[in-house]
Amino acid sequence: MATMADVARRAGVSVATVSHVLNETRPVRRPTRDAVHAAIAELGYTHNTLARSLVTSRTKSIGLAVSAISNPYFTEIFQGVEASALEAGYSLLITDPHDDPEHELKTVRLLHERRVDGMIIAPSADPGAMLEHLARTNVPAVFLDRLVDGDHDQVCAENEAPTARLARHLAERGHTRIALVAGAPGLSTTTERLAGYRAGLAAAGLPYVPELVVGGDSRAEGAERAVHRLLALAAPPTALVTANNAMTIGALRALRTARLSVPDDMALACFDDFSWADLFEPRLTAVAQPSREIGAAAVRLLLDRLAEPDRAPRTLRLPCAFVHRSSCGCAG
Repeated sequence: MATMADVARRAGVSVATVSHVLNETRPVRRPTRDAVHAAIAELGYTHNTLARSLVTSRTKSIGLAVSAISNPYFTEIFQGVEASALEAGYSLLITDPHDDPEHELKTVRLLHERRVDGMIIAPSADPGAMLEHLARTNVPAVFLDRLVDGDHDQVCAENEAPTARLARHLAERGHTRIALVAGAPGLSTTTERLAGYRAGLAAAGLPYVPELVVGGDSRAEGAERAVHRLLALAAPPTALVTANNAMTIGALRALRTARLSVPDDMALACFDDFSWADLFEPRLTAVAQPSREIGAAAVRLLLDRLAEPDRAPRTLRLPCAFVHRSSCGCAG
């Protein structure tokens, strides 16, 4: 097995120089770095990251705690995190908190025990215990998708204006009873998208009708039940806004069970686009979040925090795109 001394001899440099190149502990001229990396590739040398972590107190690893990784939205966030982390020379340890505060705390503790340099977390609706643990242990963390109270590094999509546009667009199609299938209570995304829905109605000159807002718990099953409740109203809605992609699936199931067609019987516009949204019939009008960019931005924020622990926290909001298709009753 090749050693660091073998790499140094092949590259024509000192062992100390090889160490500086691998550990990034001192600037090294590009030709010298290239020679060292060429020798590493030729000899098949594998750097001992464990030994490095004992010297530097850094493991070059990031903990990622995101629920519902199978959800296409979070899958794309993961891809953005992974690509940016690997480019920066970091590995990922991945956990699923299941959107449960108790399990969330366990996963964060587990990542801390694995000595990750920092964490990227999509927080639950009740993240108090987790936040207290991070503050007590002084673990650098970035929160994504859902915002938390306090001074933290955070990144998410814009929520209010895009949801307002969905509601306003349905109103422009002549709908006056527009319902919202809202997400789980306590999440910033739920609060902000509800505010956007109300703003969209107001901009269209429509009143806010509380019975037209039903909770779907951010899940397909919850949305399916919620839409059945809407359909049972004395005056059911003629249009739906669904506040995430999982709830869009549940809403479509409910409408199919009720033998209602989209958009002839019920217009539909959804928050969250996904790669197969244009394969539905009709094709789904949606707000597309910059998922991969959110993941990449979270990594940048964390690396900046690791480099400058005392800098002021930042919150980044990335713009969404309105994807106009035919589920709202327009020619898509």
